[in-house]
Amino acid sequence: MSSPTPTPAGFNPLFPVFLKLEQFRVLLVGGGNVGLEKLTAILRSSPATAVTVVATWISPALRTLAAPYPRIRLHERPFQETDLENHDFVFAATDDPVLHRRIKAAATARGLLTNVADTPAECDFYLSSVVQKGDLKIAISTNGKSPTVAKRLRAMLEETLPDELDTVLQQMTVIRGQIRGDFAAKVKSLNAVTAELTGGPAYESPATRRWRRVATGSLLALGAVVAVAWRKR
Repeated sequence: MSSPTPTPAGFNPLFPVFLKLEQFRVLLVGGGNVGLEKLTAILRSSPATAVTVVATWISPALRTLAAPYPRIRLHERPFQETDLENHDFVFAATDDPVLHRRIKAAATARGLLTNVADTPAECDFYLSSVVQKGDLKIAISTNGKSPTVAKRLRAMLEETLPDELDTVLQQMTVIRGQIRGDFAAKVKSLNAVTAELTGGPAYESPATRRWRRVATGSLLALGAVVAVAWRKR
C-alpha cells in the first residue's frame, strides 16, 4: 500500500467545482439571519434551485426573499430527520450547535453533503465569495480561514473588473465558432489570437487573422479600462 502524497505547507486542498445546483435539491435548516445569508447566496448564483427551508421561526426578510421563487418551500416547524429524504445538499444554519451536530450525523449517514454554519471542521463544502461579470464567474476560497479576506478580495475584483469583460467573452465565443479544423488546430488558433498580448509570436492561419484582430482590439481595450480603474484606487 503506497503512502499518501505529503501536503505542502499552506496548500489549500479544496477541489474547486461549479455545480448546476438547479439540478439538485437543497435542504436549508434555519430561518434567521444565517439562513437568510445562505439562501441569498444560493439564489444569487442558481435562482432556479429547489430549496426546502425548515425552521422553528422564519424571519420576514427570508419570507420576502423566497416569495418570488416558486421552487422554494417554507416549513415553520422543528427539524425532523425525515426532512433529509429526497435532498442532495444540506445547510445547517441555526444558532444551535447541538442541532447542527445532529443534522450533520444524520446527513452523513445518508451520504449527503453538508455545510454547517460557522463550523469549518464539520463542513463537507464551503460557500465561496463570488465575483460575476456576465458569463465570467470567479470563486474565492480561503479554505475556511477568513471569510472577511475573501469578501474584501471580492469587493476589489468587482470594482476593478469592468462590466465590458462579458462582451469580450461573447466575442471570443464567436471567434471560436468561426475557427475550422480539429481540436489541436483550434487550440493553436485561439492561442494565436492572444499571443501578441503576452509578447509571443502570433502564428495563425489566414482564416483566423481577421478574428485575431477583433479579439486583440477587444482585449487591449479591456486592459486599458482595468489599468485606468486600478490607478483610480
